[in-house]
Amino acid sequence: MSGSSLDGLDLAFTEFEEQGGKWSFETKAAACYEYSDLWKEKLKNACSLSAREHTLLHTEFGRYMGDRILEFMQENQLHYQVGLIASHGHTSFHIPEKGTSVQLGDGAAIAAKTGLPVVTDLRSMDVALGGQGAPIVPVGEKYLLSGYQYFLNLGGIANISFLAGDKLLAFDICPANRVLNMLASEKGKPYDEGGSMAALGKLDESLLAKLNELEYYSRPHPKSLANDLGTDIIYPMIKSHSLSAEDGLRTYTEHIALQLRNALLKLGQPAAVASMLVTGGGAFNDFLLKRIRQLLGEYGIEVKVPNAMLVSYKEAIIMGFIGVLRWRQEVNVLGSVTGARRDSIGGALWAGE
Repeated sequence: MSGSSLDGLDLAFTEFEEQGGKWSFETKAAACYEYSDLWKEKLKNACSLSAREHTLLHTEFGRYMGDRILEFMQENQLHYQVGLIASHGHTSFHIPEKGTSVQLGDGAAIAAKTGLPVVTDLRSMDVALGGQGAPIVPVGEKYLLSGYQYFLNLGGIANISFLAGDKLLAFDICPANRVLNMLASEKGKPYDEGGSMAALGKLDESLLAKLNELEYYSRPHPKSLANDLGTDIIYPMIKSHSLSAEDGLRTYTEHIALQLRNALLKLGQPAAVASMLVTGGGAFNDFLLKRIRQLLGEYGIEVKVPNAMLVSYKEAIIMGFIGVLRWRQEVNVLGSVTGARRDSIGGALWAGE
């Protein structure tokens, strides 16, 4: 899995077991391979490339991922243990209203490098059926995790899934770590560790009001975001206010917490005490979590952060699960989540040796 925050390439070796329709899993190894500055620039600028250069990057990134997978297998002595590789890749274009979502990372290149079967292109079938192609993680939350009413992922983009009767629904809330990381980089930091810089900043009420008025937030779900709302609209909006990095971080952290609260209120206040499982890099942002807990506590929502393995690698683990379901030719994308006409079996299969 490669997320929009550009932290690096997440790999998880997970074994899944199904008995009588009940799934269990065990993640035996996981790692994040940080991107070099060169790779960060390549992925960040992918949308501005010509068709030829974008295609070449797609192949090059596939070979890169294949090399990292082999490195991961060597480091963890996993040879002859891996039965299937499921790769989300890295999203470059996400335009579901035009029927398109593109993830970099050629599956054929990965299969050729590793000699193992590979499942890629996990979103295209759903988009073709009129869905947003996102979020796709909720199918894993439904079958692998239980006991929670809400699942919040604080990655490059914050998204939420939740139980509505017997249906699981989900949507993207707002840009999150991608914007916070851009602000932290102004101080020479890759990210705001623990939210310590945001905690020192002052809230800019004028900027906060403008952020909260963005058109995306008034749309009904299902809905999903591409990176450009954060990078091309929100970040320049913050910069136009000439704030310090600390004040920008404080204000945008508040914006994330408020948009989460607003999204939940639109769904209806929970009738009883509810629990929310929080994962993704933002779960390590103590200041952001503090504001979320303060805003949601009055509505009876208990915010829970699981062990560090699940926080960091939940999406990579679930991409593996989606690949397993594709291999078994079972539904792996939920139309109730994405707005597609029906549930679907998504993913292209590339044979290994």
